[in-house]
Amino acid sequence: MTVVGPDEVRDLVRMRAVDPGRIKQLLAQRAMPQLWRSSEKRLMMVAADHPARGALGAGSDALAMANRVGLLDRLVRALAHDGVDGVLGTADVIEDLLLLGALEGKVVIGSMNRGGIANTSFEIDDRFTGYSADAIAAGGLQGGKMLLRIDPEDLATPSTLHACGAAVDDLARHGLMAMIEPFISRRANGRLANDLNVTEAIRAATIAAGLGSTSAYTWLKLPVVADMEALLSSTTMPVLLLGGEVGPDQAAQFDSWSAALESPNVRGLVVGRSMLYPADGDVESAVDAAVRML
Repeated sequence: MTVVGPDEVRDLVRMRAVDPGRIKQLLAQRAMPQLWRSSEKRLMMVAADHPARGALGAGSDALAMANRVGLLDRLVRALAHDGVDGVLGTADVIEDLLLLGALEGKVVIGSMNRGGIANTSFEIDDRFTGYSADAIAAGGLQGGKMLLRIDPEDLATPSTLHACGAAVDDLARHGLMAMIEPFISRRANGRLANDLNVTEAIRAATIAAGLGSTSAYTWLKLPVVADMEALLSSTTMPVLLLGGEVGPDQAAQFDSWSAALESPNVRGLVVGRSMLYPADGDVESAVDAAVRML
């Protein structure tokens, strides 16, 4: 069932044009999530920060996430599920959802570095062009997320490492979660790709965990790889599993998540395209299946 359509988007555009101060007011009035750091609680988060990096594809549709009406509709439907704790996104998406009334009582994580535009020569130089730690704190968000791709052959990598370390410290000063999504990445045929070999995943996780002058607020967002036991044993940071790309076999994808969730390190899931754009198009069923695993 469609929840967000042309009429709702027309109202969004009107509010943005006529009353931009409304966003700040709604952030101040928003009901905060309760007990989301509970020892018994595992988080179910929806990721929606891909468009800001120019990564618009889902499955075989190269422009799936380019349709903002469709994206917002899927996000609102997912967030309406009681088992979905919140969303990860850039300010444009977060504020659309805020204006639509979809963020009450939800955990909201602001995406910080989106400067590594997909399929560019400068992709590894992932500048912090999104939320700052100060803005995250001022908006009452629960934390900030950063993408950390480490290319052993790209001299731009250290600048991203340095910026991520500074962001970890900035978030810690506000007592906010620093969610790091690390990969060892390499270019193949001119395109940057993440290496999901377990050895490289472990290297990325251990590098990410050591960033900043404190790890007190650091969480890792890690991919599901072939040997999850080895990957998860490499860190004592709380881990959120990365949902990843839309796969042709959703049942197999969910089985791999379910097995990884058995580890005490794993504190939940962050799922984006694979749940918002399932192969069969049934968003509610995909959300139900993911929530059941938790």
